Amino acid sequence: MNSPSLYRSGAAHTGIAATLGTHRVLRNTYALLSLTLLFSAAVASLSAALRLPHPGLLLTLAGYFGLLFFIHKKQNSGWAVGGVFALTGFMGYTLGPVLAAQLALPGGAQTIAMALGATGATFLALSGWVLATRRDFSFMGGFLFAGMVIAILAGLAAMFFQMPALGLAVSAMVALLSAGLILYETSRIVNGGETNYVLATVGLFVSLFNLFTSLLSLFGLGGND
Repeated sequence: MNSPSLYRSGAAHTGIAATLGTHRVLRNTYALLSLTLLFSAAVASLSAALRLPHPGLLLTLAGYFGLLFFIHKKQNSGWAVGGVFALTGFMGYTLGPVLAAQLALPGGAQTIAMALGATGATFLALSGWVLATRRDFSFMGGFLFAGMVIAILAGLAAMFFQMPALGLAVSAMVALLSAGLILYETSRIVNGGETNYVLATVGLFVSLFNLFTSLLSLFGLGGND
């Protein structure tokens, strides 16, 4: 007959292993996220400096979802890391023309700096809160997914029908949803819901990218009024 002490010992070892695994995923995620943010920023800066043309909506969607599919397909191989850099570099390239257009406006550099600072402060505050409290925000998943679908459809409508007020509302909505996704994704890592650091990195990067572009749109509109 197994003694209670053996059960307690086994449970303790399982708990320690789970904690070490979570710390490893967190460490690898933030390391890869830092590298991809720097890489994407460098590509965006180069794209803006050279005034490269925007690839257009269809090519952007094809490249984004195609690379996402590749990363998910290869998530457990070394190819996935290369896919992450390809995705983040591509997103940086698409951001370049947006930054170039903003820089051409009065106060454009300050607007970019404000959006970047607000994005960084939001990420640090939300991630720090989850890491400190270890709260579980997994219940938000369905709501956030549905909200993003609605935001995408509304954004397309605002673009095709030339509705600036709707575009402003969509930017605010995406900013709030992106903040919620940072909470959701970080809590999944902390509580063991996400064990693949490549997928965790992609989720956080996309949330940060969407948060930055939304804030850039909001601050830019306010600065141009």
